[in-house]
Formats: sequence, structure tokens, C-alpha cells
Amino acid sequence: MEPFIRFLTHALQQPLPGPAAQALMMPSMADKSRFSLQAKKGARAGGVMILFYQHQGEWFFPLIQRPDYDGVHAKQMSFPGGKKDVEDPDLVATALRETEEEIGVDRKKIALAGQLTELYIIASNFNVLPVIGHLPARPEFVADPHEVDEIIEVKVTDLMKDALQKEMPMTILHGVTINAPYFDLSGKIVWGATAMILAELKAVLKAYFRIG
Repeated sequence: MEPFIRFLTHALQQPLPGPAAQALMMPSMADKSRFSLQAKKGARAGGVMILFYQHQGEWFFPLIQRPDYDGVHAKQMSFPGGKKDVEDPDLVATALRETEEEIGVDRKKIALAGQLTELYIIASNFNVLPVIGHLPARPEFVADPHEVDEIIEVKVTDLMKDALQKEMPMTILHGVTINAPYFDLSGKIVWGATAMILAELKAVLKAYFRIG
């Protein structure tokens, strides 16, 4: 097993950084007050996949840009994933199925390393489980044209660069202005729930990269 995957698998079996790490990239209101991370009763369940693979000596993971549609996450950067279907035995199966459907990676070829902390997404009333998978090499991606505008391949080393962790004001639904922390990855603004999940992942990986 590659040292990176060995480290990651072991780290995910330890107590996770959890909401404290997620909150580092949580948007805030103009007065600096925070939203609540407490899941509401009746929240829908979903799973997303952080899929690591090695290519040309570097570790990567894919993000997808959602198409422009009538929904709260239109045009946003996200992980492959979605809501739990009735045939999914659990949220790990959801993440695997959605990854195959959205970016064309055969779910049977994905090895699992573990999971991060579930995250409640306020805007869409989802409770999401981030699942960590890995492949031995870069896959041939095939984007679902209805679900994915673009697949972005992100270097793990870029995620670890503090200089690419930024913040900007943003106007969201009903003209509300928020302060939105974001990761500047491959020329894309990655904010919201995806950035919060990445914040916990970054906290997990700091020891591997000997940061902090």
C-alpha cells in the first residue's frame, strides 16, 4: 500500500477533527455570526466521494462543477455524490453509485479508506457523509452531461497550501450578503459545504505533510 493511503487509512480510524475543522471554512453573516451545523429533523441523507488517485508522481482528487439549474447548488464546485436512493444499503453505497454515475468511475474498482465527519448542509437540508476512496492510477473520467459541467482534478499539495485558502463577500439567496471562506483550487472557487469538508480533510492530512 502506498504510504499516503496507509497514513490516510490509519488517520481516519482515529478521532476526527470534526465540526471544529469544518467550521474554519463555514460562511458567516456580515455581522460574523455563524449558521447552525445542527441537522434538522427530517433532513435528507446523502453521500459524497473524495476519490484519491496517483498521477505523474502526485496525488489528486476530482471535484465537479454543477451545471446551471434551478437549485441552490447551481454552478457550484462539489464532490461526486448525491441523495441516498432506496436501493442503497448505506451512504457508502450512495457515494460509490453516484461517483460511477456522475464521473464514470467503476465503483467496483474503488477501494475504501474510511470516512470523514457527517456535515449538515443548510441550503438544501441534507446530512452528508464524506466517503474516502482511492484508485491505483488516474481513471478515465466520463462526465454525466446532465449532472456535471466540468471535472476538475485537484492536487492534494494545492489543498495544503494556506495561501490558497481565502475569503470574500458573497450575495446569496434573497440578497443576503455573507463572508465566504473558500479554497482557490485549479482556478475554481470552492466554498460552502465542499470547502468545509475539505477543511476537515486538510486537518487530517497535516501530519502527513508535517504542517503546523
